Amino acid sequence: MKDIVLRQINELKKELIELSEYIYKNPELGYEEFKSSKAHVKLLKKHGFNVEEEYMGIKTAFRAEFTSEIKGPTIAYLCEYDALPDIGHGCGHNLLGTISTGAGIVLSKFLSNIGGKVVVFGTPAEETSGAKVHMADKGAFDEVDIAMLAHPADKHYKSGTSLAMEAIQFTFKGRSAHAAAYPDKGINALDAAINTFNNINALRQHIRSDARIHGIIVEGGRAANIVPELAIAQFYVRASTKSYLKELSSKVKNCAMGAALAAGAQLEISNYEASYDDLVTNNTLSNIYCEKLMAMGVENIYESRESYGSLDIGNVSHVCPTIHPYFAITDRELVAHTKEFADATITSKAYEEMCKTIGALVLTAIEVIKDKNLLKAIKEEFEKTRSN
Repeated sequence: MKDIVLRQINELKKELIELSEYIYKNPELGYEEFKSSKAHVKLLKKHGFNVEEEYMGIKTAFRAEFTSEIKGPTIAYLCEYDALPDIGHGCGHNLLGTISTGAGIVLSKFLSNIGGKVVVFGTPAEETSGAKVHMADKGAFDEVDIAMLAHPADKHYKSGTSLAMEAIQFTFKGRSAHAAAYPDKGINALDAAINTFNNINALRQHIRSDARIHGIIVEGGRAANIVPELAIAQFYVRASTKSYLKELSSKVKNCAMGAALAAGAQLEISNYEASYDDLVTNNTLSNIYCEKLMAMGVENIYESRESYGSLDIGNVSHVCPTIHPYFAITDRELVAHTKEFADATITSKAYEEMCKTIGALVLTAIEVIKDKNLLKAIKEEFEKTRSN
């Protein structure tokens, strides 16, 4: 099976390189990836996929499906293709998305014999307000049996974890007054914002070591001689699980409410970006992927990296069994979100590893489709780990 998969990948390789390099040369920010999503859709349609564009009302999202006449599991590959401001594809989403589309196309060539369905999802804006959150909330992954993607890195790493995150905005409203002539007539909204930071800093000694709270003041007044009537602070609150995030976010909101009460200001609490769930890797699925990756010739697969960031695929992992491994695009240490990282995605080394990674993703899916007991074990693990 490995040799047949490799033959299919090699036949597709030229088109995949063209796709990745086109997106590399045309970097687009989140929810503006019109050229990138169209390029994916064009290639998927060419290979027989039925594509729904502007999926779930998101202009640069898509859902591409290829279904066998034989019933079987639904395999999902997730594409990302948004870039970073100024840097371009410093996170390698040009190659990430290409691998998912490539895996979907290669797997589709086998479905007439083994059954099942493959769905390639175009998921915009991972770098900002990730579309996977909205898509998961609206049921996009409810019928998916397993979901996978592989992210560029300097080494091959197992799928790991990410932090759950809530993006909280505090809007404090006071009353303006001349700060020297009539200070007693004013209500200082900026004081409430500053004291929120002070309250949170006092809270830090009583939070778990793997939690994170960080924020900025985006509005704090216009002139030093006017009591600020409006102040806005934005925070990311992160925790290792959904349940602890809920607890910690409540405490952070209490910090703001206490500060508002002390200043006499009104407080409005909102979310300024989508909030992410923690990534729960399905280890049964991850082990199969690693086994197939080694079969493709990868000798060193490192343990998952300790991560204090947040990923919108975390929300997917609470809906269906999911993995998010990393694959090497270089032989040297490389820092993500840099121009050097972007350039590394269009090298011969990156394309060599692209083929191995696609092979592992496809062989994993074939194994899951053919082995009902394996799929059962994957789902049993998912049910045990999903609620946290």
